[in-house]
Amino acid sequence: MNSQKVAAVYHYLDIGRLGRGEVVHLFLKDAGIEVKQARYPSDSTWPQQSETLKEQGITRTGKVPSLEYNGQILTQHIPTLRYLARELGGYGGESNWEKYVVDAVSDIYIDWRTQWVANLKNKSAEYKDKFAPWYYNLLAQYYTDYEGPYLLGSRVTYVDFAIYQSIDNDQRTGTLPADLPVSLVKFRDTFEKRPNIAEYIKQNK
Repeated sequence: MNSQKVAAVYHYLDIGRLGRGEVVHLFLKDAGIEVKQARYPSDSTWPQQSETLKEQGITRTGKVPSLEYNGQILTQHIPTLRYLARELGGYGGESNWEKYVVDAVSDIYIDWRTQWVANLKNKSAEYKDKFAPWYYNLLAQYYTDYEGPYLLGSRVTYVDFAIYQSIDNDQRTGTLPADLPVSLVKFRDTFEKRPNIAEYIKQNK
C-alpha cells in the first residue's frame, strides 16, 4: 500500500488512546496520511462544541471522530476505514470472500464496542467474565483461519486496527481476559511493531 500525503484534518475528543476515534488515528498513521489534529476537551464544554461542529458541517450527528479528507467529510469510524481502504487500494481484502470476512469481523467488533461503552457506565461482572471472553474466543476462530498474525495472514486490513483497539481498551479498563487466545496475543504483539505506529504506541502505553 502506498503512502499518501493529503490535506486532512482529524477531529476527535482529547481522551488519549480510548475510544473509536483512536482506530481511525492508528489507521491514518499506518497509511502515512499526514493530518492536522483538532482535539476537543471531553468536559462540560463538549455539548456546545458538538453543536458548533454540526453548524460547521464537520459532523451531522454531533459525534466524532470526523475526518476532513480530500474535500470530503467522513464520519462513523468503520465506514471511514472502509472508505479509506478503497481509496488507498488496500486494507480491505482482495477476493470477494476476503472482503466478506473483513466486514463480518468488523460487525463483531461493533457489537463489542456497544457492550464496552455500556460497561464503562456500569461496571459489570457479566461483561468481564462472560461477554469479553466470548468475544475474544470468537475472534480467535477467525484469526486462526489464515494462521495470522493478522486476520488475513500477513496482510493487515482495516478491521485489524479496530480489533487491536478493542484489546487495548479492554486492557486499560481492566476487562481483558487473562487468558487471551494465543492467536490474538500473536496479533497484538505483531501489530505493535508496525513501522509507522510502533513508536507512537510505545510512547502512549
